[in-house]
Amino acid sequence: MKHSLENGVLTIYLEGRIDSNNSEAVASEMQSIVDECNPVELVLDAEELEYISSAGLRIVLRFRKANSRFKIINVSTDVYEIFDMTGFTEMMKVEKAFRKLSVDGCEIIGEGANGKVYRIDADTIVKVYTEGSFEDIQRERALAKKAFVLGINTAISYDIAKIGDCYGTVFELLNAKSLASCIADDPEHLDHYVELYVDLLKKIHATEDNDGDMPDMKELALKWVEIAKTYLDEESGKKLEKLVNDIPKSNHILHGDYHLKNVMIQNDEALLIDMDTLALGNPVFEFGFIFNAYIGFYSLNLQDAGKFLKITAQTSFDIWDKTLQLYFGTTDKAVLDDYTKKAKVIGYIRLLQRAVRRTLHNGEDHSAAIAFYKQELTKLVAELDSLAF
Repeated sequence: MKHSLENGVLTIYLEGRIDSNNSEAVASEMQSIVDECNPVELVLDAEELEYISSAGLRIVLRFRKANSRFKIINVSTDVYEIFDMTGFTEMMKVEKAFRKLSVDGCEIIGEGANGKVYRIDADTIVKVYTEGSFEDIQRERALAKKAFVLGINTAISYDIAKIGDCYGTVFELLNAKSLASCIADDPEHLDHYVELYVDLLKKIHATEDNDGDMPDMKELALKWVEIAKTYLDEESGKKLEKLVNDIPKSNHILHGDYHLKNVMIQNDEALLIDMDTLALGNPVFEFGFIFNAYIGFYSLNLQDAGKFLKITAQTSFDIWDKTLQLYFGTTDKAVLDDYTKKAKVIGYIRLLQRAVRRTLHNGEDHSAAIAFYKQELTKLVAELDSLAF
């Protein structure tokens, strides 16, 4: 039986089949290796393990009880099902083997803060994470599953793959296109696509989660306020903090990064594909981020609006306007202007902290942006008595 020992971690490589015919022989050989190496941690690598019976499972359990630091890795799908069905995945760490994929030459159909989404073939897309740990990826998959169970239209993730040195989540999306691509290819039907976009947004915001496993967006926004206050005069800073604090707590779901590249169209149905930013809160937070996607990021140079989404600047402005009108069911300019001001406050708080962070940590010069956000926030805070939608 092959094994390796490195920094106190003993890895034993399992092969073939473990059943009633050979389980005790396997156990005896494993125990001899453990006694010889005296490891701090025991790892069973199951990449070459084809089958394990209940007799083999009892052997695994025996070694798990004798070694507090223990895990099984590189488990094939078939063998993982045995561990999962018998409850072993709840008693110990069992890691599936990841199939390997290449995205060389693949079309990028979506992009977010933590990765890019590629189309592998007509049926399959993969989100490749450029940042974040494996645990972060598992968390996003869990959130996506929860959203799906709660009735939100999401692309279904069915696997994790290895893409070079990065991990990716695999989704089945037959003949689907990003909403950004749909609009770019068929601008005459912009109104229809925005209707699909807003209908899905309303469905998200109408869904509640009371389990407490999603972050509270207001808590995060208050951290951005602390940064913003250092750039505002005392009166404006205190009022900004009060405005955000007074936003009512809500258990309704927010997407957190809702733009055209994170929504897919499949058979004229809108589906979400990026779920790592799911949170709970008042819709004003969502609209602050939506404003940034279409206008806020380009406030210093509005002619660049739409570049990230690969649409024209005018289309970007139009989508923002149409989204507000359809979501709130009004074309009253005064009402829509009020919603826009509230969204701008949230959007500019986020952009200000982003500019400050990049200045401090990356050594970039964002002084012009910081000055602009400071000026806009000072003006908006003076005009508003509430941010709640």
